[in-house]
Order: sequence, then structure tokens, then C-alpha cells
Amino acid sequence: MTVKAKKHLGQHFLNDTSVCERIASSIHHEKIDFKKVLEVGPGMGALTNYLLKREDLDTHVIEIDRESVAYLKEHMPSLKGKIYDQDFLKVDLQELMGPENFVVAGNFPYNISTEILFKILEYREQIPVVVGMFQKEVAVRVAEGPGSKKYGITSVLLQAYYDIDYLFTVPPEVFTPPPKVDSGVIILKRNNTKSLGCDEKLFKRVVKLAFNQRRKTIRNSLKSLINERELDIVGHEEVFSKRPEALSVSDFIELTKLFE
Repeated sequence: MTVKAKKHLGQHFLNDTSVCERIASSIHHEKIDFKKVLEVGPGMGALTNYLLKREDLDTHVIEIDRESVAYLKEHMPSLKGKIYDQDFLKVDLQELMGPENFVVAGNFPYNISTEILFKILEYREQIPVVVGMFQKEVAVRVAEGPGSKKYGITSVLLQAYYDIDYLFTVPPEVFTPPPKVDSGVIILKRNNTKSLGCDEKLFKRVVKLAFNQRRKTIRNSLKSLINERELDIVGHEEVFSKRPEALSVSDFIELTKLFE
């Protein structure tokens, strides 16, 4: 039995075992303990095989494709009771995985990869590590720091709570079917931030407004918010004269505090 990749699910099955091994061996955190790992979209289990080889991990998988679920049940009996035929984006992860810490890993479907990251952000107190493969452009954007044109909304919102490193690039030919672009593997490790020290909803609004008009200075891109809050920017001209890609996460936090 084999599983046919389904375009509407964004499936590209990974064939290179060395890449699978590298992803599995990358899962670690120097300061936070965990045992469980949840693999998203395992397909026929190429990566799952290497996660199961790690005796320090308790591997669970979540898969929306019923054909893949049937394949895993037939070929990986050690996963009995740990295969979830559900939609990762809709499931309550705490209910699924229990109250303890767990890692999220996977060769993520490219068409929902950003949504997966924002779902993870909702459960950040339980997810200390994420190791995943994305379309390279997305992987670079998530890991990029200030000063780059690729640094943007997802970079800031995720880096507020995670330290992110780009690990390596994966070429199209190691997938079936091959995607049209390179892929990139990144690791997100939960940092020490418990609270931003500002209104989180306002923080998101400030970041999104700023980058939605990224060619403009902060003064111009946040003009509607400045007027709404009747903010006097005297004494803060330096930050308001910059473009959003020049501001770090801490700069955006301080900016949000000004609006508060």
C-alpha cells in the first residue's frame, strides 16, 4: 500500500532519509524539558520513523488524510493510540496532548504553514520547541532579523516568544511530487518571555499596521493609530522616522507601550 500525494492538502512526501534524520536529531532545548512530540502531517511516516528511533521522545502524529492514517496504522503498529485523524488547525491541542510540554515537528503543508505557526503561538506555554520544514521563503522570513526586507509580521510576532534559527535548505528533488521551490528547515525554541509587558492585542495591531505599509516610516504607517490615540510623538521622533524593518521586537514592544 502506498499513499498518493494530494494537491489540495499540499502534500509533498519526503524521500531523503538523511534529511529526516537531521530533522529528528535537531529536536532539543537546553533549558526546557519535554517528552512528547506531535508530528503534523506525517504522510507515509518518513520522518516518523526517525522520531520513533529516539527513545527519549514519545511520538504522536496528527493527519487529516485518511489514506495516510490507514497506511500508518498498517505499517507502524507502535503508534497505536497515538495517531489522530484530525485537523491540526481545528483541534484543541491541550485536550489532545494533555497539560505537559510537547514539541511540534513536521514537513508542514506549504499552503497552511503560516497558519500552523500562529496556532503554535496560541499554545506557546506548552510548546517549547518547533522543528519544521517550510517553503524556503517562509522559513527565511520567520527566522530573519531586523534590517532585512524579508523581516516582517510573522518574524516579529514569533520572535517575541521564540528564538529562531534557520538550519538547512532542502532541494525539490527529494520530494514526491517535487515542489517548484526549495524548502527550508527551521527550529523555534521558546525564550524566557512570559509576558511582553504590554497589551498583546495592541502589539499585534501595531506590528501589522506598520508592515502593511512597510515602505513608509512608522509615523506614516501608524498615522491612523496616532490620531485615534491622540498620541504626542514629541521626544520619540527617532523611532517614528524609521521604517518597520529597522525595529526589533523590543522596539515594537516599547512602541506599543507609548500607545498604551
